[in-house]
Amino acid sequence: MALSDIADQLDKADPTLARYNRQMLWAPIGIEGQKKLKASKVLMVGCGALGTVLANLLARAGVGQMTIVDRDFIEISNLQRQVLFDHDDIDQNLPKSIAAKNKIAKINPDVSVEAVVADVNHTNIEQLAAGKDLLLDGTDNFETRFLINDVSIKHNVPWIYGACISAMGLAMNILPNETPCLRCIFETMPPPGMNPTCDTAGVLGPTVSVVSSWQALEAMKLLTGNRKDLSPYLFSFDLWDNRFQQLNVKRARELADCPCCKHKKFEFLSGAFTSSTTSLCGRNAVQISSTGGHKVDFEQIAANLRNVGKPSFNKFMLKCPIVEGTGERRKEYELTLFADGRAILKGTNDASTAKALYSKYVGA
Repeated sequence: MALSDIADQLDKADPTLARYNRQMLWAPIGIEGQKKLKASKVLMVGCGALGTVLANLLARAGVGQMTIVDRDFIEISNLQRQVLFDHDDIDQNLPKSIAAKNKIAKINPDVSVEAVVADVNHTNIEQLAAGKDLLLDGTDNFETRFLINDVSIKHNVPWIYGACISAMGLAMNILPNETPCLRCIFETMPPPGMNPTCDTAGVLGPTVSVVSSWQALEAMKLLTGNRKDLSPYLFSFDLWDNRFQQLNVKRARELADCPCCKHKKFEFLSGAFTSSTTSLCGRNAVQISSTGGHKVDFEQIAANLRNVGKPSFNKFMLKCPIVEGTGERRKEYELTLFADGRAILKGTNDASTAKALYSKYVGA
């Protein structure tokens, strides 16, 4: 369809779609696909590196309603890759979801954004996901991803998994009753410290952009009704080593004895596998109890933390000082990690802060 034809149709239909005319020239989308995007509702779980790029792209694409949930605030080290934020947001001490809503209002005022400052967990995720057409992964830990997976399978809502570290990334579409779910691929959470995090191994901005751009395009396919064009593969790459792979995981659902999609056991949603926190009275510290049952590899975690502080450990526990922020925002913490994955974060009484620190520096 020519641009002039689209303009004529918009004059008769919905002139607010004019900003998307270049996008609607792509035949699989067209005017009807754009209307579907405008009518769609998505939940963005996490608004850090992946989440900001996703929210930016989908707002510009014309997704009608977005609920953006994040528990964190903006720091100077975020600006290298979290594209919706700038120094003004730091000066205003804004939570990430609020800053994202403000930016999207300037990018595309036709998009309705609900900003939620909260920790996504088994007590609130079903309410957050209610009525949504798609769930999007902008998180940084397996516990939350398995929680999204449970909600997706239980309520038959598709979601798109994404993850990145250093120059490597993974992404996959998860369609209930059609494709393998996340637990078909990763049956259990990795042991604490097994996977390095962005805060211990670093992450490159282009890595984030590749993963989230893949997620955004798959989201557009799904929301415009082009399900036949969705990728059935687990997309994997290492940008630094110039390696790109599409892993065929189609049979994983058939071969795996998956507790989630095959047996409908929603263990993360029930809270059975949720890490718990306890504020330690009089100590300005929070204890985090892990439910994975894994033994911790202190040597590996110490190696992961070499760029964070000066970790020390014996066969019983590991300790590492952690400094967050600079200047007036500088805060000092101490991580004590035990062999069963339990941790004590000294320097805060706030459970959400402690969980965020554990996720950043220990992992799943």
